[in-house]
Amino acid sequence: MYQSPPSSILYDYPWLGLMLGNSRRHWAKLLGTTVLEAWDEENTDQPPTLKDNLPLLLASVVSEQTPHWATSPQVRVLTLADIPLKGMYSTLGIDRALAVLGGGTHFGWPVLVIDAGTALTLTGADAEQRLVGGAILPGLGLQRSSLAQKTAALPDIEFPPHLPQRWAMQTSEAIQSGIIYTLLAGIRDFIEAWREQYPNSTLVITGGDRNLLLSYFTKQFPDTDIHPVADPHLIFRGMAALKTEHE
Repeated sequence: MYQSPPSSILYDYPWLGLMLGNSRRHWAKLLGTTVLEAWDEENTDQPPTLKDNLPLLLASVVSEQTPHWATSPQVRVLTLADIPLKGMYSTLGIDRALAVLGGGTHFGWPVLVIDAGTALTLTGADAEQRLVGGAILPGLGLQRSSLAQKTAALPDIEFPPHLPQRWAMQTSEAIQSGIIYTLLAGIRDFIEAWREQYPNSTLVITGGDRNLLLSYFTKQFPDTDIHPVADPHLIFRGMAALKTEHE
């Protein structure tokens, strides 16, 4: 059984972080605040066996899976009460809170975090580490699958590696265009509105679709200074920023 070193801080030792997302489990192994490796797995009903006998910080947006993990003595389940952001509301997703904390701690405050996951979220905090607010909309994959599942004739499509033409002559390409260009325009509008309030703010994009979405964004808006930096580890940087002890 794992025994925490007496009078020591968790982050002086190797540890694991786990984010239970809507569709995947996101893992990382860290030493101190340094991410050594990260990997994803499908979020199935059967939880995996913990490896390496390391302390684990867990956050979850899938509440029904959390009790299983909480029974292990090496696991600390995080809640919003653990996150040192001011002005949070009770239904704020802990993934969003951790990502903003990680973005602000690692890149600087104020910060606007764009999380390109199953849902695409935008979440901002000011220089005093106070939550300003944000927005939630369906992500790339969710928009694509909803059209395929809820219509009789529209096909399921894949997104191209490069920005497609706006004016399409085939149905699949028209779906690509409609989703991608409206999403890019919306993101730009939110960024510009945020920069009006916080002109020196850090902009960070994370989540599974971050690289694809960022490549579209920089191609569509090549001459702007509103390009976010990509970082896949914001949630784990947020966990590392907590500097809590494992009891």
